[in-house]
Amino acid sequence: MRTESLPGALQPLAPGETLALIPGKVTASGSADWQGSGGKTQLAVFLAESLWKARELDLLVWITAASRACILSGYVAAAAAVTGIDPAGDADSAAARFLTWLAETSRAWLVVLDSLTAPSDLDGLWPGGPAGRTLISVADGSVSFDTSRVRTLPVGGFTRREALSYLMDRLSEDRGQRSGAIDLVDHLGGEPLALLQASAVIESSALSCRDYQELFVRRLGQLSGSGQPAAAAICWILSVEHADRLSADGPVQPTLILAALLDGRGIPGTVFTTLAARAYLNAGRRPEPASLDQAWQAVLCLQQAGLLTADSAQNPPVVRIASAIQRAVRSATPADTADHAASVAASALVEAWTDSEPHSWHAQALRSCAARVAELAGDQLWTADGYRLLFRLGQSLDTARLHGLAAVHWSQVATASDKFLGPAHPDSLAASDQLASAFIAAGRAAEALPWFQRVLTDRKNQLGQSHPATTRFEARLGGALLAAGRPKDAMVALEHAIRENELAGRTDHLDTLDAFDTLAQCYRVAGQFADAIRLYRRVLSDRERLQGETHPQAMASGLKLGDAQFAAGQFKDALARYKLVAQGLERTLGADHPQTMLARGRLADASRSAGKIAGALLRRRPSAR
Repeated sequence: MRTESLPGALQPLAPGETLALIPGKVTASGSADWQGSGGKTQLAVFLAESLWKARELDLLVWITAASRACILSGYVAAAAAVTGIDPAGDADSAAARFLTWLAETSRAWLVVLDSLTAPSDLDGLWPGGPAGRTLISVADGSVSFDTSRVRTLPVGGFTRREALSYLMDRLSEDRGQRSGAIDLVDHLGGEPLALLQASAVIESSALSCRDYQELFVRRLGQLSGSGQPAAAAICWILSVEHADRLSADGPVQPTLILAALLDGRGIPGTVFTTLAARAYLNAGRRPEPASLDQAWQAVLCLQQAGLLTADSAQNPPVVRIASAIQRAVRSATPADTADHAASVAASALVEAWTDSEPHSWHAQALRSCAARVAELAGDQLWTADGYRLLFRLGQSLDTARLHGLAAVHWSQVATASDKFLGPAHPDSLAASDQLASAFIAAGRAAEALPWFQRVLTDRKNQLGQSHPATTRFEARLGGALLAAGRPKDAMVALEHAIRENELAGRTDHLDTLDAFDTLAQCYRVAGQFADAIRLYRRVLSDRERLQGETHPQAMASGLKLGDAQFAAGQFKDALARYKLVAQGLERTLGADHPQTMLARGRLADASRSAGKIAGALLRRRPSAR
């Protein structure tokens, strides 16, 4: 524990309090490029573990808060862990329910928001409650807080005593390597990142502290013309040279450059073993890609040299690299090399992006890495196939139910697609399609309509109005019109799509059933209950015939039929339908399944409402004489 340099860390974090660990002065040179590497995350780990081991917490939630998407995904995962089920609805509503739980619970909790980039990402997402504590580590020194709400603790460099203790602990295996440790500590000036890199090189070599100091001083003399650099600025160069010496398979700089273009707070290790990354590692040296073992060995060499860390205990492994080292690597990389590496990084991410759980750390890490590559590469991604990463990122946002953020993302992708690919390009149309769907999911149906119309017009021109892809999209337009509050217009689009399907002999096609389903909903919204009930009966019968009575869509159609019957005042029929669906769901999914509980809740609500309505009618009926 850093009792000398951080005496404020000893002050207990009390319930109801928020503490922010902010960057303090790290380097004697004042170099801004190296000021953020003071060990804030490590201190956050220490404080969180201390509270947990002291049994002062019932719940500990750790979230890498690099973006609003990260925070929302973390809250959704926490909500699932707390409630035991995956919350329904979009991520914003799930996060809101979790924050309400935090505010109301009497159980002691700690939420750690690590590497917060912008306080605005927490707008509407601040955790709070009398039983809870919040711990924030800040990535950027420019971030500021309302000090009446947040206690801040600057985290800077080590004192001389702390630096020497750190170095002694790291070099405990071979005490002979400690020779010259005091002089080396004085040269490194208490910079945590410099100490980490220097100790890693010494530990994985035959060097002593005095030997390393001589290398350090020699390199410092070579750079003296550029002013007084931070110690870590010298150490990272020595680490790169050492990593190359450790590698038996050739230079490891390509792997380091890739790591510098991703989100260093957590990179799935599988990215470095993709075919794209392995081909890049051997490019210019061998015609064949590096093997899986060679690719991972390059990562381990960089870890031994103190340039990154690889946590192999997780599956897949997690690679982390300090932002200061990333900046140094990017600064030393020629522009054309960086552009090529960005394309490789984009391809590697797409290759590594399997269909994992939408709220897992793995999916969120890939999203963060993709956003980082897109930020650094900019328009360069659109010069080749790199832009496909943007499509994969958008699909992941959709899957994770981050609907608001997905709508913003697809809007940017659709605009860029028109600019770089042209409005008629298939991928531009696909982006428009995705944007329209994202607007619908985000509850912004009116904004979706122009994009639906654009794609529908193109499909009619290219495929014809009776093509399945055209009628399917016209039915989706009908759903968008309904969501935008235009049921009459929705009926026109849906009836046309259904007519084209029937003329083409697709009466029993599931697309036709979906269109009938949405049309029935239009009738119900318009108050045409008899038409809605008639269509829902037809859809239910067809689904049971084609998909089976226990199919989820058939069950959903049964619930909708019950809703229409209840709205029409057919209470007895509605209650019978709700009961039938609830029993079917219980048999197929179990009594505790969310869909079963939803149907049971619908049945209970309808029973109470029907009873109240019946009671009111009896009270209003004139008494018989």
